[in-house]
Amino acid sequence: MPAAGENLRIDGARLWDSLMEMAKIGPGVAGGNNRQTLTDEDSEGRHLFQNWCEAAGMTMGVDEIGNMFARREGTDPDALPVYVGSHLDTQPTGGKYDGVLGVLGGLEIIRTMNDLDIKTKHPIVVTNWTNEEGTRFAPAMLASGVFAGKHDLEWARDREDAQGKKFGDELERIGWKGPEKVGDRKMHAMFELHIEQGPILEAEKKDIGVVTHGQGLRWIECTVTGNESHTGSTPMHMRKNAGRGLALVTELVHEIAMANQPNAVGAIGHIDVYPNSRNVIPGKVVFTVDMRTHLLDKLNGMVDEFNARAPKLCEDIGVEFSCEIVGQFDPPAFDEGCVKAVRDAAERLGYSHMDIISGAGHDACWINDLYPTSMIMCPCADGLSHHEAEEISQEWATAGTDVLMHAVLETAEIVT
Repeated sequence: MPAAGENLRIDGARLWDSLMEMAKIGPGVAGGNNRQTLTDEDSEGRHLFQNWCEAAGMTMGVDEIGNMFARREGTDPDALPVYVGSHLDTQPTGGKYDGVLGVLGGLEIIRTMNDLDIKTKHPIVVTNWTNEEGTRFAPAMLASGVFAGKHDLEWARDREDAQGKKFGDELERIGWKGPEKVGDRKMHAMFELHIEQGPILEAEKKDIGVVTHGQGLRWIECTVTGNESHTGSTPMHMRKNAGRGLALVTELVHEIAMANQPNAVGAIGHIDVYPNSRNVIPGKVVFTVDMRTHLLDKLNGMVDEFNARAPKLCEDIGVEFSCEIVGQFDPPAFDEGCVKAVRDAAERLGYSHMDIISGAGHDACWINDLYPTSMIMCPCADGLSHHEAEEISQEWATAGTDVLMHAVLETAEIVT
C-alpha cells in the first residue's frame, strides 16, 4: 500500500482533459465560459460531474439549495468526512478554471486513490457549491452562506435575477433542488483548491500559495448629490458637480488603501451617474466603494477614516454625501492545522510555495466559521480572472492538485 510520500502524484493529463471537457459546456464567445448558476448549462455541467463521480464509485447527495456532495466511503463509519471542492458556475464572461479546478481537482484525487487502491479512515466528499459567483443571483457564495447559517434559506430562494426570476424557482426548473436539509452535514475538515485570481504567485515564481487568511470586505454604497445644470452655461464657481465629488472620493479611497499597506485594497467599481448626459453636469452619483484587508482592526479603521473624511470633501465643494454599508464579511483566519497540512504537502512534493492571503471571497471562507478549513492556490497567467482570457498551465493545475491530495490524505488518514 503506497504511503503519502513524494512519489504519490495525480494524473495531470487526466485532470486537464476533464477541465477541457467541462469547458465545452456553456462556452463563452472569446474562449472562456458562460455557465451561470441555475441555467440549463449549469444543469448540464452538474450532470457531467455527477456521472464522473458515480463512475468513480462515489454516491451523490444534493441539498435543498442545490449543493452537490459526492462521497467516497472511509473505513470508519463513524468518522466525519474530509470535504474538498469549490464551484462549477461561472461569470457571464468567465474563464475555464475559476472554481472548476477545485471541483475537478477533488474528483481527480478520488480517481488517483482508486487507481492505487488507497483507503482512508475518514470518508472524502467532493463538493460543488451552488452560486458562488453571485453574478446572476446576489450575493456571492450564496449557498455556502446558507449552509454556514449566514443566510436564511427562504431569503436565498427569493433572490431574483435581472429578469425577475427567483432563485428557488430556477433551481427547481433545472431539477437540482435536493432533499437534504441545508447545513445538516458535519465535517472533519475542508480544503478548497483555487486559482489565485491575482498576479502574486506568477510574479514571485511560486508553484503554490498556502492561504493563511481571507480578506474581510466592506461594500459602502455612496450617494453624492449636487445640482444638474448645463455644462456650457453654468460658471465654474457656481457649479454643484456631483461628478467632482465622485472624483475626490475615488482619490480618497486610493489614499486610504495605500496608507494601510501591505495587504489592503480599495476601489470604486459600480457607478451610476444621473442624468448621464453629455451636456449636463451630474446632479447625483451613486457608487460602491469596495475595501478589503485580512485584519479586522485595519479594515474597520479604513472604513472609519473613510466615513470621517468623505463627507467633508464633498461639503467643501458644495455637494452632499451619504453612505451605508450594503455588504460585509469579516476576515477569516484559516485553521492552523489545515494550513500546516498544505504547507507540509508542498514541502514534501518539492513545490516552491509562499504564504498568501486570498484577495477574493470563496466558499471556504464561510465554512471556516464552522469547521477546520484551508485553501490552496495555484498561479494564473497575468493574474487575470473573471475574464474569458483567464489561463493556467497544466503544470500549475497538477501541482495544486498534488498538494490538495496530500493535504487531504494526511487529514483523512491513510489506512495501510
